[in-house]
Amino acid sequence: MTETTTEQTTGQKKTALVTGANKGIGYAIAEGLGAQGYRVGIGARDDARREDAVAKLRAHGVAAFGVPLDVTDDASVAAAAALIEEQAGGLDVLVNNAAITGGMPQEPTRIDLDTIRTVVETNVLGVIRVTNAMLPMLRRAPSPRIVNLSSGVGSLTRQAAATGEDSVGPISAAYSVSKTFLNAVMLQYVRELDGTNILINAACPGYVATDLNGFRGVRTVEQGAATPIRLATLPDGGPTGGFFEDAGVVPW
Repeated sequence: MTETTTEQTTGQKKTALVTGANKGIGYAIAEGLGAQGYRVGIGARDDARREDAVAKLRAHGVAAFGVPLDVTDDASVAAAAALIEEQAGGLDVLVNNAAITGGMPQEPTRIDLDTIRTVVETNVLGVIRVTNAMLPMLRRAPSPRIVNLSSGVGSLTRQAAATGEDSVGPISAAYSVSKTFLNAVMLQYVRELDGTNILINAACPGYVATDLNGFRGVRTVEQGAATPIRLATLPDGGPTGGFFEDAGVVPW
C-alpha cells in the first residue's frame, strides 16, 4: 500500500521523520512537532497502526504522512528515504525513537545471546541504518537536527553509582547496554559531522508510562516528548553531542 499526502513542499515548512511514531513517546513527539508547524513523517512498520496514527494526527491539524519503516531492514529504510524525498522533497529533522526492550530475563548470567543481538539490531544498528539513509537529505537542509532517544539507564555514571534501592532500572544486559552503545555511537557521528551544521543530541525521556514498560512509568508521553522536541527544534548554534533530560545534562 502506498501512502500519500496531498501537501507537498511549500514555503519554508520543515519536515521531520519520527521512527516508531505510531504510539507512545514517538506519537507525542510527532504531535508536538506538528503543533510547531512541521510536516511529520510517521515511521512505523505496522500498516494499520501507522495509518491510524496518521489519521488521528491529521484530525488534530498535524500535516502527517505515513512512512512504512522497519529499522532492521535495509530495503525498508532505503524505500522510506525515497518516499520522504518524493513526498516532502527533503528532511530537516530525524528523531530516532524506535526501540525494543527484549523482554526478560536480562541478568548477564541468564540472558539469551540472541536477545542481545535482537535488541542491538533495533536500538543501535537500526539508528545507524536510518541515520545514514537520511543524511543526504539532512545535509541539504538549512538547520538539520538529529535526536536519538536514549535513556538514563544507559548512563554508565548512574549505573556505577546506584546500588540497591537506588539502582537505575532493573539489571539489563540488553536494553540498558544498547542505550550506552547508542550514546557511544552518537559521539562518533558528532566527531564525523564536526564542521557541518548538523546538531545531533541524545534525549532521556524519563520513566514514561508506555507499553515498553507495561505502563508502569510515572511520566506521561507528553512529558517524555518535551526534551526530544526541544532538541529537534534547537536554534542554530545550539548544543551538539549532548545527553539531555528535562532537568538538564545527563552524565555519561
